[in-house]
Amino acid sequence: MSTAELEKRLWAAADQLRANSKLKASEYSAPVLGLIFLRYADLKFEAAKEKIEKKVGASGRRQIKAENYQAEGVLYIPETARYHYLLDLPEGANVGEAVNSAMQAIELHNAELKGVLPRDYETFEPEVLTSLLKIFNSMLTEHSGDLFGKTYEYFLGEFARVEGSKGGEFFTPESLVKLIVEVIEPYHGRIFDPACGSGGMFVQSAHFVERHKKNPGREISIYGQEKTDDTRKLCKMNLAVHGLSGDILDGNSYYEDRHKSLGKFDFVMANPPFNVDGIQKERLKDDKRFPFGLPNNDNGNYIWIEMFYSALNQKGRAGFVMANSAADARGSEMEIRKKLLLAKAVDVMIAIGSNFFYTVTLPCTLWFFDNGKRGTPRENKVLFIDARDIFNQVDRAHRDFLPEQIEFIGNIVRLYRGEEPEFTLDERPAARKEFEKHFPKSKYKDIPGRCKAASLKEIEEQGWSLNPGRYVGTVAGEAVSDEGFKDQLEKLNKQFETLNVHAHEFEQTIAGNVAKLLEA
Repeated sequence: MSTAELEKRLWAAADQLRANSKLKASEYSAPVLGLIFLRYADLKFEAAKEKIEKKVGASGRRQIKAENYQAEGVLYIPETARYHYLLDLPEGANVGEAVNSAMQAIELHNAELKGVLPRDYETFEPEVLTSLLKIFNSMLTEHSGDLFGKTYEYFLGEFARVEGSKGGEFFTPESLVKLIVEVIEPYHGRIFDPACGSGGMFVQSAHFVERHKKNPGREISIYGQEKTDDTRKLCKMNLAVHGLSGDILDGNSYYEDRHKSLGKFDFVMANPPFNVDGIQKERLKDDKRFPFGLPNNDNGNYIWIEMFYSALNQKGRAGFVMANSAADARGSEMEIRKKLLLAKAVDVMIAIGSNFFYTVTLPCTLWFFDNGKRGTPRENKVLFIDARDIFNQVDRAHRDFLPEQIEFIGNIVRLYRGEEPEFTLDERPAARKEFEKHFPKSKYKDIPGRCKAASLKEIEEQGWSLNPGRYVGTVAGEAVSDEGFKDQLEKLNKQFETLNVHAHEFEQTIAGNVAKLLEA
């Protein structure tokens, strides 16, 4: 059975049980994810147990302790928390209390999980909880971290879909995260997400490192902040199920800089909430995280954008999801955007189509900063990519990216940076041929309708807009989307207004000259 088939069967079974219980999806999600975590931890423990017993217990003089397992990168699971113990409980036993106790015992022996694991299993009907334990026992039988990680992420995504807007608070669609990682290339260093949700940015960064034959535990350090404690716990479990650990702190990032982030990080990745109002800006007026000033309007987009910028070190890169409106915002937000551009920080802007999120249908834009581009040929340029027509239709209401589509967009950025393209999808040679058709000899070039490396002068002429549609244009004869039409109309209207001003100036000049001639 493939991993995808396994995920779907597991979800179908778990969701069927939820439908027949009294629990809402929001009450069901964390405990179910906790059971997936427990099953994974137990299988890893069992696999390590024999090895450790041979190594430590051969002499018979040394007692095996929790530290022996932790030294192997394995969580210590006491006997009363073992999966077989919970399955073998006698009929009539309080299963919910036993699972709660198991979670407590694991936390007691593994300090990094203190206060993280779910404890509300007594709210489950006993038969539902027992059925879940049996399902995960029979269907999850390998201790592969990759398998469990994918299953955990799949369940996160499905719970986000079911929970609607609340789900969007903790989950960023995987394909968007993969594209961000592909562009910023977090090979080594400190990674920060001040709105970390369930930790998807960290997990995909680790996958990127693994794909390049390195150990993420040695190459990257993880730092996150999350204002909702339940979501912070999801993140800690997500990291643990992927064999990762990180410094994930609670706190509202607007007002609390728990990691003292100023100029500290090699990489910043985030999917912040869009268009937040009601932020108490008087509390931020002396905060050095906002070097370009605070926006005058009641909108948090540029507060987040400056937060990401100020957390980067001198060579740092950032990639984040942002509302489309931020790229063209006027007034004080335009002034902040202008200062970011003149600071030579903005590197790449990618327009993404609609229906990528579970909770909203609106399109979005991916922003990328790169402090390391200063002093390079890219210093006074920004790469704009229009990827609104690139997607895979998952179902009627949802889209994502295929791996070859992510690779295609990432390789455009690599060529723009003067790097070699990467083709890791050897089983898809057609995708490589398609890329090489557009970019022969692996050299970057502007392609109408797809990408444009615009100069700061060109951007200034467009009112410091960072909307890719203003620069990329369209291919002759190509169908134009409603959003693309709006971009073109705005651009043409601005040109028309400029021509009207010039015409009025010429009219006054001509009238003045005619008057002088008549007076002569």
